[in-house]
Amino acid sequence: MATAKTQRHAAGLFDIRNIIGALLFLYGVVLFIAGIVGSSSVQKAKAGGVNANLWVGIALLLVGGFFLVWAYVRPVVVPDDLDQTDEKQPAGNP
Repeated sequence: MATAKTQRHAAGLFDIRNIIGALLFLYGVVLFIAGIVGSSSVQKAKAGGVNANLWVGIALLLVGGFFLVWAYVRPVVVPDDLDQTDEKQPAGNP
């Protein structure tokens, strides 16, 4: 059993990987749906015959999923026994 001095917890939602991963995943979903629903021949002609929304959406889904899995597998551990006096000192004083 862990004592109060050795308890640790994960950073959770405050981990930047969660924020970046969620945003990239959300944008990927939007572009993926736009690539499936709104793909026209004019848009494909502008992109050289490639459905750019679909492929960029897939790439964003993969990268966003990678960030979310990475944050889940290797969470940032924050110790509970941080010295409270360090947080109250101004930045200019060591």
